[in-house]
Amino acid sequence: MNVKLLDKYGPSTQDMRNVYCDTLLQLGRKDKRVMIIDNDCSNSMGTAPFRKELPAQYINAGIQEANSIGVAAGLSLEGYIPFVNAFGVFATRRAYDQVFLSCGYARLNVKILGWDPGVCAVSNGGTHMPFEDVALMRVIPDMVVLEPTDTMAFAALLEKAADHEGNVYIRTQRRASTAIYQEGSEFKIGGSSLLRKGNDLTILATGLLVSDALAAAADLAKDHINVRVIDMYSLKPIDEKAILSAAVETGAIVTVENASRIGGLYSAVCDYLASSNPIPVIAVAVNDEFGEVGDLDYLKKRFGLTAADISEKARMVLRQKSDYAGKSGGINSPGF
Repeated sequence: MNVKLLDKYGPSTQDMRNVYCDTLLQLGRKDKRVMIIDNDCSNSMGTAPFRKELPAQYINAGIQEANSIGVAAGLSLEGYIPFVNAFGVFATRRAYDQVFLSCGYARLNVKILGWDPGVCAVSNGGTHMPFEDVALMRVIPDMVVLEPTDTMAFAALLEKAADHEGNVYIRTQRRASTAIYQEGSEFKIGGSSLLRKGNDLTILATGLLVSDALAAAADLAKDHINVRVIDMYSLKPIDEKAILSAAVETGAIVTVENASRIGGLYSAVCDYLASSNPIPVIAVAVNDEFGEVGDLDYLKKRFGLTAADISEKARMVLRQKSDYAGKSGGINSPGF
């Protein structure tokens, strides 16, 4: 894929929710099948301009997330392309049976936005802080699961989601992200982006924590540790080719995600490597815990999701790589 990185990373000039509305407006003007279904969240999700300009393509279902999934399923059956907005906890846990049966089992074409997943929920606290949404959505057959890193990736992946015939779950924060990509960067369902080259180990990161992975790699470079960093924005389907290359060429992996280590990126990577090329893999993720109230910096420290935590796990996996390298046949042998 053609990826153009910024020379210097920094805060985005736009909130993710504003980019969402702008992109859906562009799509909706061209294709009257594109619709937005809100759950009394047009202000918090930034969709008010869409509602004003394209009222015939907008529905407010009220605070009825399960019902809104049913509405979306019905619209899909009629040929529409519905985008359902809800906080991540409500888009997944609260409406899960409707998503599984009405969308998944029925093989429909519904796009679900789960906003403020994981620690992005901040002051809304543990009841609104889904660490499990990736695991839930990954196990639905044929469900695509995406987690864009910044506004450029978000806009591009929204277009890919609209074009994709099938169900898609996108998890993202509402507010400004760290800008990583230049305009014109390309993304695809099932893809990934190489952000930094390295041969000592690989960090596979997604979403909110990609910038922390890059910061950790820069820190490790001071000690002459060359780290490959890959943005795994497509969690399902996942880029198995990139994972295998990382395993064979660097021999150690750290996965980094704003989600539970159970059922998310770490699980997906380990599932694949267990049968293809077993190597040491360590997770930077939430370890079987519920969320809590706090600001973003506090929560990242509380759950071990900072750049410093990533650096620590990277040094740990390098020690494991060294230990395993002495084993008979080496870490990349089929018999390891």
